[in-house]
Amino acid sequence: MDSPTVLRRRLGSELRRLRERADLQAKFVADELGFSASKVSRIESGQTTLKESDIRAMLELYGVSDEAELHQFISLTRRSTQRGWWHDYGDSLPEWFQTYVGLEADASRIRSYESELVPGLLQTADYAREVFRTFWPEQDSGHIIERRVKLRMQRQEIIRGPKPLTVHAVLSEAVLRRAVGGVDLMSEQVKHLIKAAQQPNITVQVLPFSAGAHPAMGTNFRILSFSEVPGEIVFCESVTSSLYIEKESDVARHEHVFDHITSLAMSPTDSASWMQQLATEGYGV
Repeated sequence: MDSPTVLRRRLGSELRRLRERADLQAKFVADELGFSASKVSRIESGQTTLKESDIRAMLELYGVSDEAELHQFISLTRRSTQRGWWHDYGDSLPEWFQTYVGLEADASRIRSYESELVPGLLQTADYAREVFRTFWPEQDSGHIIERRVKLRMQRQEIIRGPKPLTVHAVLSEAVLRRAVGGVDLMSEQVKHLIKAAQQPNITVQVLPFSAGAHPAMGTNFRILSFSEVPGEIVFCESVTSSLYIEKESDVARHEHVFDHITSLAMSPTDSASWMQQLATEGYGV
């Protein structure tokens, strides 16, 4: 069964198609329906849920009158408002990050570049716990931190199972040199990465300092691909918000950058050997 996030993206894509077929600009639609321009954009990109009254108004504006087609859209709208499993963690999951978790759950492949952190899907519980304690020191009461760790571990189920998510992560050497939580914890995290990279659906490459300047400097990003919905999404995260990029030319630019840094990085085999040496010698254990 498709998740609510995929259904919202499918609904948004269809609404964009109908608007363009009717030769209407998004601003005109917003003005006619009393929406903000940003709301129309969020609807068409699948980043917000729709009320049944809103979908009826949009379809009427787009000239859709066939009862069967109307029924299909209403049904899709209702299904897209259902809650995903991650909503049970609403007390510890920032609202702006819930969309990403839904997209991640629906993705078939994620390509990412990280300059500071081990990707969440490849973190150990101890590493994640230390990161959360550092990011939200005011929440170090235990409960919220443990809820966040539990959510992160549950998210990792998508890299296992009969149809696991494909992950290709390029990590700056700095990610692995930074002893998060101390040398023992970090050594275990690096060993966990080595083990994870032995799975056929996971590729880990280390971008060494010796590679010099590269086009991903100063940024982190993830490129999400989907089997059910066409098009990729680039996700960029900051301290309190996130950015979703879907414009084809911008996505293509990120794909080009990713291909470039994979060519500069050590091969997966050499990366595993380098990490093994770091875990056994570089952290003094």
